[in-house]
Amino acid sequence: MSNPQQLRYSKEHEWLSAADNGVSTVGITEHAANALGDVVFVQLPEVGDTVTAGETCGELESTKSVSDLYAPVTGEITETNEDVVNDPSLVNSAPFEGGWLFKVKVSGEPDDLLSADEYTAFAAG
Repeated sequence: MSNPQQLRYSKEHEWLSAADNGVSTVGITEHAANALGDVVFVQLPEVGDTVTAGETCGELESTKSVSDLYAPVTGEITETNEDVVNDPSLVNSAPFEGGWLFKVKVSGEPDDLLSADEYTAFAAG
């Protein structure tokens, strides 16, 4: 499993892209997607919602369980990935590409986000 170096990661297994005009893309890691199993339903925050770093902002339901989705940063949701809502399996097949979940205009960022190497070590236990 390879975690893209240009992303940052939360200990709740979300990834965060570098901000483009203040907006970052969020998804779950390949590690989390594999642990969940086949994702069959995705509930995302609504465009315009404010999310808070470390707090739940949605759910991912798989054939194994239902897991909370956590916001890795604080900010306003600017876009959600309707492709994932319509085809939740994208979370498993392309967690770092087409399986992204939402975009957020970042207003606050915790100082405990991990680099790719730090996340790889963390996920390995």
